[in-house]
Amino acid sequence: MKKVLIANRGEIARRIIRTCERLGIETVAIHSEADGDLPYVSEATEAVLIGPNPVVQSYLQSEKIIEEAKKRGVDAIHPGYGLLSENADFARKVAEAGMVFIGPSSDIIEKMGDKIESRRTMIQAEVPVVPGTEEGVTTLEEALQEAEEIGYPLMLKASAGGGGIGMVRCESEQALTQQFVSIKNRAKAYFGDDVVYLEKFIGDARHIEVQIFGDHHGNLVHLYERNCSVQRRNQKVIEESPSPNLPQKVREQLCLAALQAAKAVDYTNAGTVEFIVDPDNNFYFLEMNTRLQVEHPVTEEVTGFDLVEWQLTVAAGGKLPAQDSIQTKGHAIEYRVYAEDPKTFFPSPGKLEKLQWGEGARIETGYEEGNQVTPFYDPMISKIIIYGTDRVDALSKSQSFFNHVTINGVKTNISLFKEFIKSEEFISGEYATAVLPQWMEKTKEEHTL
Repeated sequence: MKKVLIANRGEIARRIIRTCERLGIETVAIHSEADGDLPYVSEATEAVLIGPNPVVQSYLQSEKIIEEAKKRGVDAIHPGYGLLSENADFARKVAEAGMVFIGPSSDIIEKMGDKIESRRTMIQAEVPVVPGTEEGVTTLEEALQEAEEIGYPLMLKASAGGGGIGMVRCESEQALTQQFVSIKNRAKAYFGDDVVYLEKFIGDARHIEVQIFGDHHGNLVHLYERNCSVQRRNQKVIEESPSPNLPQKVREQLCLAALQAAKAVDYTNAGTVEFIVDPDNNFYFLEMNTRLQVEHPVTEEVTGFDLVEWQLTVAAGGKLPAQDSIQTKGHAIEYRVYAEDPKTFFPSPGKLEKLQWGEGARIETGYEEGNQVTPFYDPMISKIIIYGTDRVDALSKSQSFFNHVTINGVKTNISLFKEFIKSEEFISGEYATAVLPQWMEKTKEEHTL
Protein backbone atom coordinates (compact mmCIF):
# COMPACT_ATOMS: atom_id res chain seq x y z
CA MET A 1 0.00 0.00 0.00
CA LYS A 2 1.68 3.19 -1.22
CA LYS A 3 -1.00 5.88 -1.34
CA VAL A 4 -4.15 6.40 0.75
CA LEU A 5 -6.93 8.92 0.21
CA ILE A 6 -8.59 10.08 3.44
CA ALA A 7 -12.31 10.63 2.89
CA ASN A 8 -12.66 12.82 5.95
CA ARG A 9 -11.49 16.06 7.50
CA GLY A 10 -9.95 17.77 10.51
CA GLU A 11 -8.67 15.87 13.52
CA ILE A 12 -9.14 12.31 12.25
CA ALA A 13 -7.54 13.18 8.90
CA ARG A 14 -4.45 14.48 10.75
CA ARG A 15 -4.41 11.34 12.88
CA ILE A 16 -4.42 9.06 9.81
CA ILE A 17 -1.82 11.19 8.01
CA ARG A 18 0.52 10.91 11.00
CA THR A 19 0.53 7.10 10.95
CA CYS A 20 0.76 6.91 7.16
CA GLU A 21 3.73 9.26 7.20
CA ARG A 22 5.52 7.10 9.78
CA LEU A 23 4.92 4.03 7.58
CA GLY A 24 6.08 5.76 4.40
CA ILE A 25 2.61 5.85 2.84
CA GLU A 26 1.62 8.91 0.78
CA THR A 27 -1.71 10.57 1.57
CA VAL A 28 -4.35 12.50 -0.35
CA ALA A 29 -6.55 14.88 1.64
CA ILE A 30 -9.91 16.15 0.45
CA HIS A 31 -11.32 19.43 1.67
CA SER A 32 -14.27 21.74 1.21
CA GLU A 33 -13.92 25.44 0.50
CA ALA A 34 -14.29 26.19 4.22
CA ASP A 35 -11.52 23.78 5.26
CA GLY A 36 -8.77 24.84 2.87
CA ASP A 37 -6.70 26.50 5.61
CA LEU A 38 -6.90 23.67 8.15
CA PRO A 39 -3.63 21.92 9.07
CA TYR A 40 -4.49 18.50 7.66
CA VAL A 41 -4.69 19.92 4.13
CA SER A 42 -1.05 21.03 4.10
CA GLU A 43 0.16 17.99 6.06
CA ALA A 44 -1.04 15.50 3.43
CA THR A 45 1.16 14.62 0.47
CA GLU A 46 -1.54 15.93 -1.87
CA ALA A 47 -4.81 17.79 -1.37
CA VAL A 48 -7.87 18.27 -3.52
CA LEU A 49 -10.80 20.65 -3.24
CA ILE A 50 -13.82 18.36 -3.23
CA GLY A 51 -16.65 20.90 -3.21
CA PRO A 52 -18.53 23.73 -1.47
CA ASN A 53 -19.02 23.93 2.30
CA PRO A 54 -22.17 21.81 2.90
CA VAL A 55 -21.25 18.15 3.51
CA VAL A 56 -23.74 16.94 0.90
CA GLN A 57 -21.81 18.96 -1.70
CA SER A 58 -18.34 17.98 -0.51
CA TYR A 59 -17.51 15.22 1.98
CA LEU A 60 -20.53 13.11 1.02
CA GLN A 61 -19.81 13.26 -2.71
CA SER A 62 -18.86 9.59 -2.92
CA GLU A 63 -18.64 9.38 -6.72
CA LYS A 64 -16.40 12.44 -6.93
CA ILE A 65 -14.17 11.20 -4.10
CA ILE A 66 -13.66 7.86 -5.84
CA GLU A 67 -12.98 9.59 -9.15
CA GLU A 68 -10.33 11.83 -7.55
CA ALA A 69 -8.75 8.78 -5.92
CA LYS A 70 -8.52 6.97 -9.26
CA LYS A 71 -6.97 10.03 -10.90
CA ARG A 72 -4.23 10.10 -8.27
CA GLY A 73 -3.37 6.40 -8.36
CA VAL A 74 -4.64 5.73 -4.87
CA ASP A 75 -4.41 2.17 -3.48
CA ALA A 76 -6.90 2.54 -0.64
CA ILE A 77 -9.43 4.90 0.91
CA HIS A 78 -9.67 5.48 4.65
CA PRO A 79 -13.10 6.85 5.64
CA GLY A 80 -12.22 7.94 9.20
CA TYR A 81 -15.40 8.12 11.29
CA GLY A 82 -18.72 9.78 10.57
CA LEU A 83 -19.47 11.01 7.04
CA LEU A 84 -19.09 8.01 4.67
CA SER A 85 -17.42 5.64 7.14
CA GLU A 86 -20.51 3.43 7.61
CA ASN A 87 -21.93 3.87 4.13
CA ALA A 88 -22.13 0.38 2.62
CA ASP A 89 -22.71 1.71 -0.88
CA PHE A 90 -19.52 3.79 -0.71
CA ALA A 91 -17.49 0.81 0.55
CA ARG A 92 -18.88 -1.30 -2.29
CA LYS A 93 -18.06 1.31 -4.95
CA VAL A 94 -14.50 1.72 -3.64
CA ALA A 95 -13.96 -2.04 -4.04
CA GLU A 96 -15.56 -2.04 -7.49
CA ALA A 97 -13.18 0.76 -8.53
CA GLY A 98 -10.25 -1.53 -7.72
CA MET A 99 -9.21 0.13 -4.46
CA VAL A 100 -9.21 -1.12 -0.88
CA PHE A 101 -11.77 0.24 1.55
CA ILE A 102 -10.01 0.49 4.92
CA GLY A 103 -12.75 -0.99 7.03
CA PRO A 104 -15.08 -3.98 7.03
CA SER A 105 -16.81 -5.20 3.88
CA SER A 106 -19.90 -3.49 2.52
CA ASP A 107 -21.96 -6.56 3.49
CA ILE A 108 -20.92 -6.28 7.14
CA ILE A 109 -21.55 -2.51 7.19
CA GLU A 110 -24.99 -3.06 5.69
CA LYS A 111 -25.91 -5.81 8.12
CA MET A 112 -24.72 -3.97 11.24
CA GLY A 113 -25.93 -0.56 10.04
CA ASP A 114 -29.51 -1.79 10.15
CA LYS A 115 -30.13 -1.84 13.91
CA ILE A 116 -33.08 -4.23 13.59
CA GLU A 117 -31.05 -6.66 11.48
CA SER A 118 -28.11 -6.41 13.87
CA ARG A 119 -30.43 -7.21 16.81
CA ARG A 120 -31.65 -10.32 14.99
CA THR A 121 -28.08 -11.37 14.25
CA MET A 122 -27.06 -10.99 17.89
CA ILE A 123 -30.07 -12.96 19.09
CA GLN A 124 -29.08 -15.80 16.76
CA ALA A 125 -25.50 -15.58 18.07
CA GLU A 126 -26.83 -15.76 21.66
CA VAL A 127 -25.47 -12.33 22.55
CA PRO A 128 -27.81 -10.67 25.11
CA VAL A 129 -29.92 -7.86 23.60
CA VAL A 130 -32.22 -5.27 25.16
CA PRO A 131 -35.88 -6.40 25.11
CA GLY A 132 -37.69 -4.73 22.23
CA THR A 133 -39.32 -5.15 18.84
CA GLU A 134 -37.76 -7.63 16.43
CA GLU A 135 -39.24 -5.86 13.40
CA GLY A 136 -39.63 -2.21 12.46
CA VAL A 137 -42.82 -0.46 13.52
CA THR A 138 -44.54 1.48 10.75
CA THR A 139 -47.61 3.01 12.39
CA LEU A 140 -48.32 4.73 15.69
CA GLU A 141 -51.01 2.17 16.47
CA GLU A 142 -48.50 -0.65 16.08
CA ALA A 143 -45.95 1.22 18.21
CA LEU A 144 -48.46 1.76 21.02
CA GLN A 145 -49.44 -1.90 20.95
CA GLU A 146 -45.81 -3.06 21.12
CA ALA A 147 -45.07 -0.53 23.88
CA GLU A 148 -47.74 -2.09 26.08
CA GLU A 149 -45.87 -5.39 25.99
CA ILE A 150 -42.38 -3.86 26.42
CA GLY A 151 -43.41 -1.40 29.13
CA TYR A 152 -42.44 2.22 29.77
CA PRO A 153 -40.04 3.95 29.83
CA LEU A 154 -38.70 2.89 26.45
CA MET A 155 -36.47 4.16 23.65
CA LEU A 156 -37.81 4.99 20.20
CA LYS A 157 -34.93 4.52 17.74
CA ALA A 158 -34.16 4.89 14.05
CA SER A 159 -33.07 1.55 12.57
CA ALA A 160 -30.61 3.16 10.16
CA GLY A 161 -29.02 5.67 12.53
CA GLY A 162 -27.17 6.06 15.77
CA GLY A 163 -26.15 8.66 18.31
CA GLY A 164 -28.44 11.28 19.77
CA ILE A 165 -30.08 12.25 16.48
CA GLY A 166 -31.94 9.01 15.92
CA MET A 167 -33.36 8.22 19.33
CA VAL A 168 -35.65 9.57 22.03
CA ARG A 169 -36.75 8.33 25.44
CA CYS A 170 -40.50 7.97 25.93
CA GLU A 171 -41.84 7.86 29.49
CA SER A 172 -45.49 7.28 28.59
CA GLU A 173 -48.03 6.58 25.89
CA GLN A 174 -48.49 10.32 25.49
CA ALA A 175 -44.76 10.85 24.92
CA LEU A 176 -44.60 8.05 22.36
CA THR A 177 -47.59 9.52 20.55
CA GLN A 178 -45.93 12.96 20.45
CA GLN A 179 -42.51 11.70 19.31
CA PHE A 180 -43.36 8.94 16.84
CA VAL A 181 -43.81 10.99 13.66
CA SER A 182 -40.99 13.36 14.63
CA ILE A 183 -38.42 10.56 14.97
CA LYS A 184 -39.56 8.92 11.72
CA ASN A 185 -39.18 12.24 9.88
CA ARG A 186 -35.79 12.86 11.47
CA ALA A 187 -34.63 9.35 10.55
CA LYS A 188 -35.68 9.92 6.95
CA ALA A 189 -33.94 13.30 6.79
CA TYR A 190 -30.64 12.21 8.39
CA PHE A 191 -30.34 8.55 7.42
CA GLY A 192 -32.57 8.22 4.33
CA ASP A 193 -34.72 5.57 6.04
CA ASP A 194 -37.71 6.17 8.31
CA VAL A 195 -37.91 2.68 9.83
CA VAL A 196 -38.03 2.84 13.64
CA TYR A 197 -38.16 0.29 16.45
CA LEU A 198 -38.69 0.18 20.22
CA GLU A 199 -36.36 -0.92 23.00
CA LYS A 200 -36.90 -1.17 26.74
CA PHE A 201 -35.14 1.69 28.56
CA ILE A 202 -32.59 0.31 31.02
CA GLY A 203 -32.34 2.73 33.95
CA ASP A 204 -29.08 3.76 35.65
CA ALA A 205 -27.15 2.03 32.88
CA ARG A 206 -23.51 2.39 31.92
CA HIS A 207 -22.48 2.58 28.28
CA ILE A 208 -19.50 0.28 27.87
CA GLU A 209 -17.96 -0.67 24.53
CA VAL A 210 -15.38 -3.23 23.48
CA GLN A 211 -12.79 -2.54 20.77
CA ILE A 212 -12.55 -5.49 18.40
CA PHE A 213 -10.41 -6.24 15.33
CA GLY A 214 -10.55 -8.94 12.69
CA ASP A 215 -8.20 -9.81 9.84
CA HIS A 216 -8.65 -11.70 6.56
CA HIS A 217 -7.05 -14.85 7.99
CA GLY A 218 -9.88 -15.60 10.40
CA ASN A 219 -8.27 -14.00 13.45
CA LEU A 220 -10.44 -12.00 15.86
CA VAL A 221 -9.16 -10.15 18.90
CA HIS A 222 -10.43 -7.62 21.42
CA LEU A 223 -8.52 -4.73 22.98
CA TYR A 224 -10.63 -4.56 26.12
CA GLU A 225 -13.31 -2.05 26.97
CA ARG A 226 -13.99 1.68 27.32
CA ASN A 227 -16.57 3.36 29.53
CA CYS A 228 -18.46 5.99 27.52
CA SER A 229 -21.18 6.89 30.03
CA VAL A 230 -20.54 10.63 30.36
CA GLN A 231 -22.85 11.94 27.65
CA ARG A 232 -24.83 14.95 26.63
CA ARG A 233 -27.91 14.41 24.46
CA ASN A 234 -26.99 10.72 24.08
CA GLN A 235 -23.58 11.66 22.67
CA LYS A 236 -20.30 10.87 24.42
CA VAL A 237 -18.07 13.62 25.82
CA ILE A 238 -15.76 11.70 28.20
CA GLU A 239 -14.47 8.15 27.71
CA GLU A 240 -12.06 6.13 29.81
CA SER A 241 -10.34 2.77 30.00
CA PRO A 242 -10.37 0.60 31.93
CA SER A 243 -13.96 1.09 32.98
CA PRO A 244 -14.03 2.07 36.68
CA ASN A 245 -15.77 -0.22 39.17
CA LEU A 246 -16.35 -2.97 36.65
CA PRO A 247 -15.75 -6.44 38.14
CA GLN A 248 -13.04 -8.36 36.31
CA LYS A 249 -15.41 -11.25 35.64
CA VAL A 250 -17.90 -8.92 33.94
CA ARG A 251 -15.10 -7.32 31.91
CA GLU A 252 -14.08 -10.75 30.65
CA GLN A 253 -17.68 -11.67 29.83
CA LEU A 254 -18.15 -8.41 27.88
CA CYS A 255 -15.01 -9.00 25.84
CA LEU A 256 -16.02 -12.58 25.06
CA ALA A 257 -19.53 -11.44 24.05
CA ALA A 258 -17.99 -8.82 21.75
CA LEU A 259 -15.89 -11.50 20.04
CA GLN A 260 -18.99 -13.67 19.76
CA ALA A 261 -20.79 -10.77 18.05
CA ALA A 262 -17.86 -10.19 15.68
CA LYS A 263 -17.60 -13.88 14.83
CA ALA A 264 -21.31 -13.95 13.92
CA VAL A 265 -20.62 -11.64 10.97
CA ASP A 266 -17.03 -12.71 10.12
CA TYR A 267 -15.84 -9.25 11.07
CA THR A 268 -12.73 -7.68 9.55
CA ASN A 269 -10.77 -4.52 10.41
CA ALA A 270 -11.64 -2.16 13.31
CA GLY A 271 -15.01 -2.22 15.00
CA THR A 272 -16.67 -1.55 18.31
CA VAL A 273 -19.34 -3.62 20.02
CA GLU A 274 -21.39 -1.40 22.32
CA PHE A 275 -23.26 -2.60 25.40
CA ILE A 276 -25.37 -1.13 28.14
CA VAL A 277 -24.70 -2.49 31.62
CA ASP A 278 -27.35 -2.26 34.33
CA PRO A 279 -26.70 -1.68 38.06
CA ASP A 280 -26.56 -5.45 38.63
CA ASN A 281 -23.88 -5.83 35.92
CA ASN A 282 -26.24 -7.53 33.47
CA PHE A 283 -25.24 -6.38 30.00
CA TYR A 284 -27.04 -6.09 26.68
CA PHE A 285 -25.89 -5.55 23.10
CA LEU A 286 -26.62 -2.03 21.91
CA GLU A 287 -25.02 -1.79 18.46
CA MET A 288 -21.89 -2.48 16.47
CA ASN A 289 -19.99 0.46 15.00
CA THR A 290 -18.26 -0.70 11.84
CA ARG A 291 -15.45 1.84 11.89
CA LEU A 292 -12.75 3.43 14.00
CA GLN A 293 -14.23 5.28 16.98
CA VAL A 294 -13.64 8.88 18.01
CA GLU A 295 -12.37 7.55 21.34
CA HIS A 296 -9.87 5.02 19.95
CA PRO A 297 -6.87 6.92 21.46
CA VAL A 298 -8.00 5.79 24.93
CA THR A 299 -7.40 2.18 23.91
CA GLU A 300 -4.12 3.10 22.21
CA GLU A 301 -2.84 4.68 25.40
CA VAL A 302 -3.54 1.68 27.64
CA THR A 303 -2.48 -1.02 25.16
CA GLY A 304 0.41 0.75 23.41
CA PHE A 305 -0.84 -0.16 19.92
CA ASP A 306 -1.50 2.18 16.97
CA LEU A 307 -5.00 1.20 15.79
CA VAL A 308 -4.71 3.12 12.53
CA GLU A 309 -1.58 1.10 11.75
CA TRP A 310 -3.57 -2.06 12.51
CA GLN A 311 -6.27 -0.90 10.10
CA LEU A 312 -3.73 -0.40 7.35
CA THR A 313 -2.06 -3.74 8.08
CA VAL A 314 -5.35 -5.65 7.94
CA ALA A 315 -6.46 -3.81 4.78
CA ALA A 316 -3.16 -4.81 3.13
CA GLY A 317 -3.73 -8.48 4.01
CA GLY A 318 -1.58 -8.66 7.12
CA LYS A 319 -2.22 -10.64 10.29
CA LEU A 320 -3.21 -9.44 13.75
CA PRO A 321 -1.18 -10.30 16.86
CA ALA A 322 -2.39 -13.08 19.14
CA GLN A 323 -4.94 -12.25 21.84
CA ASP A 324 -2.57 -13.13 24.68
CA SER A 325 -0.11 -10.47 23.48
CA ILE A 326 -2.68 -7.71 24.05
CA GLN A 327 -2.57 -6.38 27.60
CA THR A 328 -3.52 -3.09 29.24
CA LYS A 329 -1.49 -0.92 31.57
CA GLY A 330 -2.46 2.23 33.46
CA HIS A 331 -5.54 4.37 32.89
CA ALA A 332 -6.53 6.79 30.11
CA ILE A 333 -9.31 9.39 29.89
CA GLU A 334 -10.43 11.27 26.78
CA TYR A 335 -12.24 14.62 26.89
CA ARG A 336 -13.94 15.94 23.77
CA VAL A 337 -13.56 19.72 23.60
CA TYR A 338 -16.35 21.37 21.64
CA ALA A 339 -16.97 24.89 20.41
CA GLU A 340 -20.27 25.08 22.22
CA ASP A 341 -22.07 26.87 25.02
CA PRO A 342 -21.40 24.71 28.12
CA LYS A 343 -24.85 25.43 29.52
CA THR A 344 -27.00 24.77 26.45
CA PHE A 345 -24.60 22.73 24.26
CA PHE A 346 -25.51 24.95 21.31
CA PRO A 347 -22.61 25.27 18.80
CA SER A 348 -20.39 28.35 19.09
CA PRO A 349 -18.62 28.84 15.75
CA GLY A 350 -15.93 31.48 15.38
CA LYS A 351 -12.23 32.18 15.03
CA LEU A 352 -9.82 30.51 17.46
CA GLU A 353 -8.09 33.72 18.47
CA LYS A 354 -6.01 31.91 21.11
CA LEU A 355 -5.42 28.18 21.45
CA GLN A 356 -3.12 27.23 24.29
CA TRP A 357 -2.92 23.73 25.73
CA GLY A 358 -1.62 22.51 29.07
CA GLU A 359 1.18 20.00 29.58
CA GLY A 360 1.09 16.24 29.99
CA ALA A 361 -1.66 15.29 27.53
CA ARG A 362 -2.04 13.84 24.06
CA ILE A 363 -3.78 16.45 21.92
CA GLU A 364 -5.70 15.34 18.84
CA THR A 365 -7.01 18.45 17.12
CA GLY A 366 -8.01 19.55 13.65
CA TYR A 367 -7.21 23.19 14.36
CA GLU A 368 -4.43 25.61 15.12
CA GLU A 369 -4.59 29.10 16.53
CA GLY A 370 -6.17 31.46 14.01
CA ASN A 371 -8.31 28.79 12.32
CA GLN A 372 -12.05 29.18 11.97
CA VAL A 373 -14.53 26.76 13.54
CA THR A 374 -17.29 26.97 10.96
CA PRO A 375 -20.99 26.17 11.42
CA PHE A 376 -20.93 23.58 8.63
CA TYR A 377 -19.50 20.60 10.54
CA ASP A 378 -19.27 18.97 13.95
CA PRO A 379 -17.97 21.63 16.39
CA MET A 380 -15.38 19.40 18.11
CA ILE A 381 -12.14 21.37 18.47
CA SER A 382 -10.01 18.64 19.94
CA LYS A 383 -9.71 15.47 21.96
CA ILE A 384 -7.62 15.62 25.11
CA ILE A 385 -6.26 12.22 26.14
CA ILE A 386 -4.60 11.96 29.53
CA TYR A 387 -2.76 8.85 30.68
CA GLY A 388 -1.91 7.95 34.26
CA THR A 389 -0.48 5.02 36.16
CA ASP A 390 -4.00 4.56 37.56
CA ARG A 391 -7.32 6.44 37.58
CA VAL A 392 -6.36 8.64 40.52
CA ASP A 393 -3.20 9.72 38.70
CA ALA A 394 -5.10 10.34 35.44
CA LEU A 395 -7.68 12.50 37.25
CA SER A 396 -4.98 14.48 39.05
CA LYS A 397 -3.21 15.15 35.75
CA SER A 398 -6.54 16.10 34.15
CA GLN A 399 -7.26 18.74 36.78
CA SER A 400 -3.79 20.20 36.39
CA PHE A 401 -4.06 20.18 32.60
CA PHE A 402 -7.39 22.02 32.41
CA ASN A 403 -6.08 24.76 34.69
CA HIS A 404 -3.59 25.68 31.97
CA VAL A 405 -5.84 25.64 28.89
CA THR A 406 -6.85 28.88 27.16
CA ILE A 407 -9.23 29.03 24.20
CA ASN A 408 -10.44 32.46 23.08
CA GLY A 409 -12.82 33.38 20.28
CA VAL A 410 -15.44 30.70 20.84
CA LYS A 411 -17.30 29.29 23.83
CA THR A 412 -16.17 25.82 24.88
CA ASN A 413 -17.03 23.07 27.37
CA ILE A 414 -13.63 23.38 29.10
CA SER A 415 -15.23 25.08 32.11
CA LEU A 416 -17.72 22.23 32.36
CA PHE A 417 -14.92 19.66 32.45
CA LYS A 418 -12.97 21.61 35.08
CA GLU A 419 -15.92 21.48 37.47
CA PHE A 420 -17.33 18.07 36.59
CA ILE A 421 -14.10 16.06 37.01
CA LYS A 422 -13.86 17.36 40.59
CA SER A 423 -17.36 16.13 41.40
CA GLU A 424 -18.01 13.22 43.72
CA GLU A 425 -20.14 11.64 41.00
CA PHE A 426 -17.26 11.39 38.53
CA ILE A 427 -14.46 10.71 41.00
CA SER A 428 -16.41 7.79 42.47
CA GLY A 429 -16.50 6.02 39.10
CA GLU A 430 -20.03 4.85 39.90
CA TYR A 431 -21.67 7.02 37.27
CA ALA A 432 -24.27 6.02 34.66
CA THR A 433 -25.31 7.66 31.38
CA ALA A 434 -27.50 10.31 33.05
CA VAL A 435 -24.70 11.55 35.30
CA LEU A 436 -23.81 14.74 33.42
CA PRO A 437 -27.31 16.23 33.00
CA GLN A 438 -28.17 15.21 36.57
CA TRP A 439 -25.01 16.85 37.94
CA MET A 440 -25.64 20.00 35.89
CA GLU A 441 -29.20 20.25 37.20
CA LYS A 442 -28.05 19.73 40.79
CA THR A 443 -25.26 22.28 40.61
CA LYS A 444 -26.64 24.90 38.21
CA GLU A 445 -26.95 27.50 40.98
CA GLU A 446 -23.67 26.60 42.64
CA HIS A 447 -21.28 27.50 39.84
CA THR A 448 -20.94 29.54 36.66
CA LEU A 449 -19.66 27.69 33.61
